[in-house]
Amino acid sequence: MKRIMVTGGAGFLGSHLCERLLNEGNEVICLDNFYTGRKENVVHLMSDHFFEILRHDVCFPIYVEVDEIYNLACPASPVHYQFDPVQTTKTSVHGAINMLGLAKRLKIKILQASTSEVYGDPNIHPQPESYWGNVNPIGIRACYDEGKRCAETLFFDYNRQHNLNIKVARIFNTYGPRMLKNDGRVVSNFIVQALKGDNITVYGTGNQTRSFCYVDDLVDGFIRLMNSPDGFTGPVNLGNPGEFTILELAKKIIQLTGSKSKIAYKPLPPDDPTQRQPDISIAKKVLNWEPAIPLEEGLVKTIAFFESLLNQ
Repeated sequence: MKRIMVTGGAGFLGSHLCERLLNEGNEVICLDNFYTGRKENVVHLMSDHFFEILRHDVCFPIYVEVDEIYNLACPASPVHYQFDPVQTTKTSVHGAINMLGLAKRLKIKILQASTSEVYGDPNIHPQPESYWGNVNPIGIRACYDEGKRCAETLFFDYNRQHNLNIKVARIFNTYGPRMLKNDGRVVSNFIVQALKGDNITVYGTGNQTRSFCYVDDLVDGFIRLMNSPDGFTGPVNLGNPGEFTILELAKKIIQLTGSKSKIAYKPLPPDDPTQRQPDISIAKKVLNWEPAIPLEEGLVKTIAFFESLLNQ
C-alpha cells in the first residue's frame, strides 16, 4: 500500500483519480481548497478508512509524509481561471514550487497535470510533444496557459538540478460525470443547455475542432504514466485523437438528449484555439495507452449524470 496525495483531489479529474487509487489498494490524501472542487465529488469515499481530506491551498507549503504526489490543483475552465487570473497563475507556479519542494524533501515521484493549452492556438496539427506552441503571453487565457508552461519549466529544472523523479502529462479536453454544470467547458455547457431546452451556444462558426477524452481513460493514462520507468519524464500527451468540430458535438448532444434546443452563434472569444488534436504516439509506445471509450458512449454516461444533477 502506498500513501498517495492528490492535489485538487475533490475536483472533476482529481475525484476520479482518488477513487481509482483507493480501489487499487492505496491510502489516499485528497488535498483541495474547494475553489472549484466539491465535497459532493468525494463524499462517497469518506467512509473508506484509507481516505482523508485536507482543506489546503497549494500556494502555501504543506508538510505531510507521502510516497507519491499527483499535482492536479488548478481551475481548468476559462470561466473559473479567468475569474481571478492572478490567483490562477499563483496556483500553477507557487503550487508547483511547493509540491516540488515537498517531493524533493521526501525523495518521491511527482506527476504534474499539465495541459494541451501549452500549445496555444497551434500551427502544427496534430500536436506532438516536441511542438513549442503558439501562446499569447499577455492575453486573457495566459494566466492558465503560461502558468502551466512555467510549472512545466519548474518540473524539468527540478529534474535536472535535483535529479527529482518527475512525470508530466499534457491533458487534452476531458469530460465525464462530476463536471461542474457552470464550468463553461463545451461538453458540460452543451449538455446542460440541451437538457434545459435552452439554445446551444456555439462560438464562432463552430468549425473549430476539439478532441474529447472520457475521464476514465484519462485517469488510466495518469496511473500508467506515474508507474512508467523512472527515466521517462514526459511530457506526454493524454487525450483522445478523435477530432470533432464544435458544431458536430452540439448536434450529437441534441440527438442524444432528444432536445428541442436550437443552435445560437456568438462571437469567438480571444485566443480560442481553432484546432486541437493530440499526437499520442509516445503514450502508445511508452505507456501502452490509448483511449478505449468512444465519444457517444462517454456522452451517454455524462448526460445521465447531468440529468440526475438537474433533477435534484
